Amino acid sequence: MKKNISLILMGVGGVGRQLLQHIVSCRSLHAKQGIHLRVVGVSDSKSLVVASDAFTMELGDTFLMEVCRVKSDGASLSTISGCGESKVFTNSESTKKIIDVAAFLGKSTGLALVDCSASSETIPVLTQAVDLDCCIVMANKKPLTSTMEDYDKLISYPRRIRHESTVGAGLPVIASLNRILSSGDPVHRIIGSLSGTLGYVMSEVEDGKPLSQVVQSAKNLGYTEPDPRDDLSGMDVARKALILARLLGRCINLDDIKIESLYPEEMAPSVMSIEDFLGTGILSLDKDIQERVSKASLNGNVLRYVCVIDASRCQVGIQELPKDSPLGRLRGSDNVLEIYTRCYNDQPLVIQGAGAGNDTTAAGVLADIIDIQDLFP
Repeated sequence: MKKNISLILMGVGGVGRQLLQHIVSCRSLHAKQGIHLRVVGVSDSKSLVVASDAFTMELGDTFLMEVCRVKSDGASLSTISGCGESKVFTNSESTKKIIDVAAFLGKSTGLALVDCSASSETIPVLTQAVDLDCCIVMANKKPLTSTMEDYDKLISYPRRIRHESTVGAGLPVIASLNRILSSGDPVHRIIGSLSGTLGYVMSEVEDGKPLSQVVQSAKNLGYTEPDPRDDLSGMDVARKALILARLLGRCINLDDIKIESLYPEEMAPSVMSIEDFLGTGILSLDKDIQERVSKASLNGNVLRYVCVIDASRCQVGIQELPKDSPLGRLRGSDNVLEIYTRCYNDQPLVIQGAGAGNDTTAAGVLADIIDIQDLFP
């Protein structure tokens, strides 16, 4: 018997579009597994497109590919013609409509809200949906790094939430930690390189290249955000560290995390334009980083931008690490996480692989959706 998993996708940027493409391309695979993913709604920051009758209808694959095309062109979902199979709601109406659909489907056929946005505005919808028996799947880090009140609400039904892609894209970080914690094996320490961008930057400056040149190369390769300072600030790594720390039971907020930015406050986006930063500002940072690289090398070590979580601290920044450690051997944009527990004490559990990219992240989200199939009738 075929199992239908109804879902609403929030956010159709790079990851959201890739997820829709994965869903369509995996139709035959999922059919063999007895699963069908019913996309009943898709929303962006301005509007929501939902099937005319969410109980009996869905957005067809041709329509979903049109969504991908329109969003790739930078247009709004409201410009799509649904030919009767869908209805469009503006931003002011879309939140209420999502909750209406969640209330209708959550307690009947089941519904998964899939958050691939990068917005805090999805938090009220997600927290309400939890009480409507909906499942929550997230690539968006912001809901889990909001207040402890929001966090506790979202995880109040742990079987109904999946968020693997908030930390390591498609890597099994959250699942591995949950298995360890469920076994009663205490986690003593986590140290990891959780930014593909900063992993690439640190391994390149290790080879003697100036920071300014490496950042420009990373930007040209598409590794960084449009403004590289979004990566260099360390805030993205801090959010991932907070998610891991909270998973371990730490009741802390972003303000409690010590964050080392790779640029000073006088070069912040609110003070200096991106053109001035890339043109002159970052050049002044080359000498300091190169001196730190040389000093580490004299000690037989390398520099890595990592998060460290243990009993007394949760911090992100540059650390000097042994060359022959898993983190020391890290090259390019891969992610590496070392987990130290009672069982994994002398030799940590090491998780390594591609930890960034729309394709990898979307694959992780899709795997999370399939993982909740047993919660659907």
